[in-house]
Amino acid sequence: MDGSLVPLGSSIHDVLAVVLANLWIKPKSPLVSYFRRAAARVWRPVDQFNAAGRARRNVAHHYDLNGELYSLFLDRDRHYSCAYFAKGTETLEEAQTAKTHHIAAKLCLDRPGLSVLDIGCGWGGMALILARDYGAKVTGITLSTEQLGWAKARAEAEGLSDQVSFELLDYRASVGCFDRIVSVGMFEHVGVFHYRTFFDTVSRCLKPDGAALLHSIGQWNGAGINNRWISKYIFPGAYCPALSEVMPAIERSGLLTTDIEVLRLHYAETLRHWRRRFAASREMIASLYDERFCRMFEFYLSSCELSFRYGRLAIFQIQLAHQQTAVPLTRDYIAESERGLVQPPGDFRRSRSG
Repeated sequence: MDGSLVPLGSSIHDVLAVVLANLWIKPKSPLVSYFRRAAARVWRPVDQFNAAGRARRNVAHHYDLNGELYSLFLDRDRHYSCAYFAKGTETLEEAQTAKTHHIAAKLCLDRPGLSVLDIGCGWGGMALILARDYGAKVTGITLSTEQLGWAKARAEAEGLSDQVSFELLDYRASVGCFDRIVSVGMFEHVGVFHYRTFFDTVSRCLKPDGAALLHSIGQWNGAGINNRWISKYIFPGAYCPALSEVMPAIERSGLLTTDIEVLRLHYAETLRHWRRRFAASREMIASLYDERFCRMFEFYLSSCELSFRYGRLAIFQIQLAHQQTAVPLTRDYIAESERGLVQPPGDFRRSRSG
């Protein structure tokens, strides 16, 4: 970041690719694993104490940056989460659209008018698609003032203000009951010690016959701590959990886990697109901030991409319900819905145009 380490004849991505690919080839020793677990026990209560006030400050640190920054490397809907590459040849826009329809299929939006709570709605891309293409009535909540303003403006511009509302609200303050609940890329900011509260909130706000879908980064190698550099400069208070840390909180909330899918390498591909778009707009981004900021962001995008490509990170999609009968008996409905074989009644039809 400070420019005191300069790659010669290559990029920082090339350097990190060599280092991280080799670092993760050799299994960690039992002693390293022991210290990892010990560090987690000592440091996590401090690092992940995400009470409402601190959670708001943590979100502002990253998501309330200049809004133009994100328009320069994200897709046009500003999805800041893992895309879905069914073939691997999709554009970023196509893969992000596919992600929203993949999630919508798991939400079983089989009729217009279903109420949906979008926890951590970002810039509103998911909420707007669920309203426009599925006829849902969506309430999106975020802690970012920048995201809130953008999302409201988009809903107004697209004539969806009667179907979609956005609020500056902590998930713990959510009220009402919803037919469906979705959370994409927000759970990483909750913190291990707040998981029970999160799932209790989902349980409280989900109707008895409803379904919920959680989309989150996770890790395969058990409990640990977040990378210290990422925590300091990029995502303070964030943590990517192992399934073994998430499931106990789900079980205690009374919710049923009706489906789990692991998306491998999809986020590596997503980050590759973001990294290349960032590089193409680097001059403009440097004018918004400075060279140090650009080097910081380049290190962030590359290290995260390679952690998904060579390391122990993946995406977990967990479907939840109160009742076993809330979702179909087999998973065939997901693929059928994505192929357009299952259509909601009325005039709401999914568009595959972008």
